[in-house]
Amino acid sequence: MPRLPHPSPEELRRDPLPLRGRTALVTGASRRDGIGHAVARRLAAYGAGVYLHHHVPHDAAMPWGADRIDEVLASVREALGDPGATVAAGPGDLADPEAPAALVATAAGALGGRLDILVANHALSGSDGTLDTVDAAMLDAHWAVDTRSVLLLVQAYARSRAALEPRTPGGRVVLMTSGQDLGGGMPGEIAYALQKGALASVTRSLATALAERAVTVNAVNPGPVDTGYLTGEAYDAVAAMFPGGRWGMPDDPARLIAWLATDEAEWITGQVIGSEGGFRR
Repeated sequence: MPRLPHPSPEELRRDPLPLRGRTALVTGASRRDGIGHAVARRLAAYGAGVYLHHHVPHDAAMPWGADRIDEVLASVREALGDPGATVAAGPGDLADPEAPAALVATAAGALGGRLDILVANHALSGSDGTLDTVDAAMLDAHWAVDTRSVLLLVQAYARSRAALEPRTPGGRVVLMTSGQDLGGGMPGEIAYALQKGALASVTRSLATALAERAVTVNAVNPGPVDTGYLTGEAYDAVAAMFPGGRWGMPDDPARLIAWLATDEAEWITGQVIGSEGGFRR
């Protein structure tokens, strides 16, 4: 049936639960101060069932520490738009090359057997350095977590979608990049910048590979987001670099990512999209 040049009035009236009946896996969603948690809450508020991936040992080793997963789950469940939707969580060390496929299978099983939306939000913190101090171990660690695991997640997700009817609607992949190619780059985090740059670079290739399955693939650069890692004068100095005088909050990129997951964004794919509030480097 040919599409009309203009949507009907009914189509223009936005569904308050545009993701009702859809399912999502959000990785790196274990901290209530983090972007992954904010994304999971937005997707749940839009009606989706959500599976939250976590790797508590990583968070516990960081200065900000780890949250209790039951409290993270409770926060997401409070936001549920569809009371019949499922919210579940499970662990996974994505440095293990077998973990991505296992995680996709587990998430799909917990959500009723189908996975529509993949948000690859996880990343390795620390274990990095400048050009002078970075070494092979740092490079390998970031490659394994920040890039290899993301590609393996997308591969497993694509294989799960292949089992559905051709061009089943709602397929979405969102990757996370970090503005490493903007301004002065990230000279103090060479390994992280390298791997996040690789994700930005491969976004269009993945979008082309998955287009025939009606899956869109985009990458989001959230800019500096207040996830609790900086305080004091350094925090204020970064805030002053935004025209609005404040940092990005986790829900700022989460709103963009949730919208990309809706049918309204079905014509957007292969893009690297900034959500930086006009940040001036």
